[in-house]
Amino acid sequence: MKPAAGWLSTAGYVTGWRLIRALPAPVAGRLFAAAADLAVRRDGRSVRQLRRNLQRVAGAAAGAAELDRLVRAGMRSYARYWLETFRLPSMDVGQVLAAVRTDGAEHVDQAMAAGRGAVFALPHSGNWDIAGLWLVRRGYPFSTVAERLKPESLFDRFVAYRESLGMRVLPLTGGPQPPTTVLAERLRAGEAVCLVADRDLSRNGVDVEFFGERTRMPAGPALLAATTGAALMPVHLYFDGDGWGQWIGPPIELGDGPLRDRVRRGTQALADAFEAGIARYPQDWHMLQRLWLADFDQAGSGQDGSGQDGSGPAGSDRNGGESAGDESAGDEPAATVGRP
Repeated sequence: MKPAAGWLSTAGYVTGWRLIRALPAPVAGRLFAAAADLAVRRDGRSVRQLRRNLQRVAGAAAGAAELDRLVRAGMRSYARYWLETFRLPSMDVGQVLAAVRTDGAEHVDQAMAAGRGAVFALPHSGNWDIAGLWLVRRGYPFSTVAERLKPESLFDRFVAYRESLGMRVLPLTGGPQPPTTVLAERLRAGEAVCLVADRDLSRNGVDVEFFGERTRMPAGPALLAATTGAALMPVHLYFDGDGWGQWIGPPIELGDGPLRDRVRRGTQALADAFEAGIARYPQDWHMLQRLWLADFDQAGSGQDGSGQDGSGPAGSDRNGGESAGDESAGDEPAATVGRP
């Protein structure tokens, strides 16, 4: 990114943060919903890919009108995530937490009380920051990994924003230690780690069955759990009216046997948990990019694979932040925040 473009990108986000926070909430909500509807009408690559993804979720029986409604709701949900990202620093924390509906909080408490650490793995759904705020305020600060954005000043602003919420953010690259090393150390110390884990960008992830088709998901969450003894916890987030919902499942049992087998079992179990949550709240799954291997194969054949463009404000890529570790080596982090 050229210096001038980088400065404009940073300035755009800073201006957005200030302006959106200054607007009355209903006005800001209408503006973002209108922007989502406009994106649907324009039917760009990200919207077309969202449609392809949601068609798999809804199933072959879903008609065109039903899918149209789902795509529109999905884009509005995605716009809501960005609106809340801009507005959260000025929102009343007490009111926010009072509007969070949680199923499975006891699993969090039990896993953390065991003292062996916990890896919370979740898909790109709902609002990560609200869930992170809830976890921190419950008494469990956590670590995660973020891919570096360009320009560096923009990355620094997003890190500072998340750290102001109580998160401990490690850069994917350029840190004093590999993030996997730091995450493993913190898990062994009984701490929590949160990772977005429904999309593998390394092409070295674990093959899983997902909504009846084959894809790959990052090995890292299961790998970290298997090598440190931490609990592997599936999570699903969604919007609940004007508030937020979150489901935290019991720890996934990795079983015995070779490390590779345990990682594969754990990753497939995560995929199954993600599938169940997405099927229940499909409109809140913000996957505007290719996920299933068939879509990558189609793109390689010269057909429209869609979804390669950035899908967040100012060309940012909410979905493009993960990095998956090869389950046989464990040299890379499981996944990253994936959201600026």
